[in-house]
Amino acid sequence: MKSNELLLDAFGRIRDTVAETLNGVEDETLFRRPAGNGNSIAWLIWHLSRVEDVQVASAAGIDQVWTSQGFAGRFGLPLPERDTGYGHSTHQVDAVQAPPELLGEYYDAVHGQTARFLQTLGDEDFDRIVDTRWDPPVTLGVRLVSTIADCLQHVGQAAYAKGLNPAHMRV
Repeated sequence: MKSNELLLDAFGRIRDTVAETLNGVEDETLFRRPAGNGNSIAWLIWHLSRVEDVQVASAAGIDQVWTSQGFAGRFGLPLPERDTGYGHSTHQVDAVQAPPELLGEYYDAVHGQTARFLQTLGDEDFDRIVDTRWDPPVTLGVRLVSTIADCLQHVGQAAYAKGLNPAHMRV
């Protein structure tokens, strides 16, 4: 298996879990914040989509799906257009309200762009430096793996939050 195929599989697992988490989720569950101050499923899915979108677009030297495909306008969030959710206050988390279909459509578009980019890569590409603000500088391979780790963490949190609703529990 080539490196890009391995990464395609990992990002595909994120896509599958996002879809499963959004499938059949009700608004009450989508916007509920566990323990009253945790991140809602809507915020978590939006945030992980923004993270993947920003990180992959930057590394690939392409436009973000969020702006280039009109998702910023479609979501209509009361947040700056380039916002990704880092450092959000409780009010900003509450402001991320979107139906599951739109959240899924945005993530699918981000995933599609990620997959198209990954398909162009050879093993030698993963050593390319994409961020010199760190010591050591960050390579493309490291950036992609850290993006996967972040997105998997958030989609796992979203799936867990969905399971907190008795209507979504499996026995």
